[in-house]
Amino acid sequence: MSQGDFHATFHSFAAVFWTRISADGGYPNGEETDSKSVAPQGVEGSSPLPSALTWQRLTSIQEVFRFSRNQPGATGWRNSGVFLETSSNEPLLAAWLARAWKPARGRAVPLRFMPLIDLVAYGRCSQRFQSRDGLQRTDSRVTVVERNETLIHREDPDVTAAVRDLFRDEGIEVLVGTKITRVEGTSGEAVRLHGICDGVQTVSEGTHLLAAGGRTPNTDGIGLERAAVEVDAQGHVKVNERLQTTAPNIWAVGDCAGSPYFTHVAYDDFRVVRDNIAGGNRVTTGRQVPFCLFTDPELARIGLSEREAQDNDIPYRLAKIPMQSVLRTRTLSETRGFLKALIAADDRIIGFTAFGVEAGEIMSVVQVAMSAGMRYTELRDTVLTHPTIAEGLTVLFSAVPDAFDGHHR
Repeated sequence: MSQGDFHATFHSFAAVFWTRISADGGYPNGEETDSKSVAPQGVEGSSPLPSALTWQRLTSIQEVFRFSRNQPGATGWRNSGVFLETSSNEPLLAAWLARAWKPARGRAVPLRFMPLIDLVAYGRCSQRFQSRDGLQRTDSRVTVVERNETLIHREDPDVTAAVRDLFRDEGIEVLVGTKITRVEGTSGEAVRLHGICDGVQTVSEGTHLLAAGGRTPNTDGIGLERAAVEVDAQGHVKVNERLQTTAPNIWAVGDCAGSPYFTHVAYDDFRVVRDNIAGGNRVTTGRQVPFCLFTDPELARIGLSEREAQDNDIPYRLAKIPMQSVLRTRTLSETRGFLKALIAADDRIIGFTAFGVEAGEIMSVVQVAMSAGMRYTELRDTVLTHPTIAEGLTVLFSAVPDAFDGHHR
């Protein structure tokens, strides 16, 4: 079933439940949303989706059906299903932070109009780190405050060390192991971030504050319980491996369903539901979830890290090379970073990490090989174009140790 066919098929369902409603029942940032701007659009040559529906409260599935029948383009609907994609929102960490923080509302500022600022970034790494590069390179001063003892604390020590070195070389101040006690001022004007590190009081000053406190699903206060749709302790809609909720003919996808908070995962959720509606049997269990941190250079990983392999007592052989061994990086003058791969006893690739130029692209090559169950030797022995970044995989997999004694590394 093609995506275009699926768009047409949606006309047989009661509604596509898209919303930008925050946990307090209002619009995020106090801003109303044009439903047409957030709804998926029809593709050329197929029937477009009906207009997206935005409600502040869902009282019952029957109400959804009644509401949807009155919508433009709803002619001929059979009222057979509802889809929940309520996304997630960014909670504030504390009341004092709420007073200091002004939401950016997701709008980008053209760099030519970017003022020189002193940014203090606090919270989750993926949101902080992908923002700091552009700001630092406008000659703004950036300070990163981290409550954990290391940056990107879930990744391997060599990954954390490499990113820390990058920040140091970029002139970014990093404070780890720092607990925030209070914030003074207003972001956009002047802020002071007070904290404690190793028992010592710290103060970070800046003009702007980037508070990256993670995300929570937009499911509170919208009446899911009246539709018999259950949520878990974190507020995610309870779904099975086919993304069916606890109520008949209701599916949930993306952030609100507890899937990893990545756009590419939410899109795969859509494909799971699409194919199951068409009679297939797709599930979310066992799928690979890649990620890429868009620093400069990028950090990308698919499969296991060394730490995860060790924690789960999974033996592996380690191959690792510096990015300067990839000849293309020399022509680009971008030699920072490394490639590494974890190889199982049967020669399958069980993990791959890249920190370097075009890391996300080279990771995707390895991901395809992993999805196909290929042995590392097939990539090693493939003739790849010179000079390309992907050619570095030949060098990496030529560095896999021959011996495997059943122990880590």
